[in-house]
Amino acid sequence: MQVPRKVTTTKQAGDAAEDSALAHLVAQGLRLVSRNYRTPGRGGGEIDLVMRAPDGTLVFVEVRRRASVSFGGAAASVGSAKQRRIVFAARHYLMHLPSPPPCRFDVVSVEAGRIEWLQAAFDAR
Repeated sequence: MQVPRKVTTTKQAGDAAEDSALAHLVAQGLRLVSRNYRTPGRGGGEIDLVMRAPDGTLVFVEVRRRASVSFGGAAASVGSAKQRRIVFAARHYLMHLPSPPPCRFDVVSVEAGRIEWLQAAFDAR
């Protein structure tokens, strides 16, 4: 008798990577503020995780998952267009705060079972 394989969709794999990244960041002392923040309307942006660092810095985190490190890996897949959408969403998020704290943009790559946290991976420009 053949045992059925568990099928994992891309969405499920992405959610699992986000869960792993969140657990990693919390273990490093960051606190979750928001998850999957989206700007309203079409053409906006999304931020996977909004975290607060122990020093008060608001950290906008992009989580990228790849099955292998081929083609530059997960972190390399956060190109300029993706960065612009994340910055757009971050600006929208900050508009709703009474006074914006210091901020940074991090990338957490999850590939081949390994987590890499790139702090200040890009700037708002």
